[in-house]
Amino acid sequence: MNFSELARARYSVRAFQQKEIRDEDLNAILEAGRVAPTACNNQPQKIYVVKSPALRQKLAAVCPCTFDAPTVIVMGYDKTRDWKNRRMPGYSSGETDAAIVCTHMMLAAFERGVGSCWVGVFNAEEVANTLGLPENVRVTSLLPIGYPADGAKPLEMHSQYRDLDDTVTFL
Repeated sequence: MNFSELARARYSVRAFQQKEIRDEDLNAILEAGRVAPTACNNQPQKIYVVKSPALRQKLAAVCPCTFDAPTVIVMGYDKTRDWKNRRMPGYSSGETDAAIVCTHMMLAAFERGVGSCWVGVFNAEEVANTLGLPENVRVTSLLPIGYPADGAKPLEMHSQYRDLDDTVTFL
């Protein structure tokens, strides 16, 4: 499958098989995140792999969308490592860098038959407190991952795209 086919075929999985992700699959997913581009190559990403049933249950209590996945990746960034733009006071690359890393992992997961769903419905402080994360880490997204359950399929609107001329302007 080429990249364009992969990008079109990937969808948000919300139902998972209850089996562990093979180590080689999980390591390939994490490696895709490791090599993702970040501003000035500062690599501020912090990736927490939550596999423990007890921790996943605690996480589900503060985030309604973990979908009982066998693994949940908690994505964030280290606020002491992100790039600050001197020309734009207050700008930090951390959230963008974490999003790029998360996207790489999502696509790598799909390529290996592992489903995922980008989740942004949670309180970042509650998630950080639940997992006991350090104060310098800001949580940006959750990525429940696992092998899709039988019958898992994209939502009906998955293949509905706005026209390119509605989203792109040539100047």
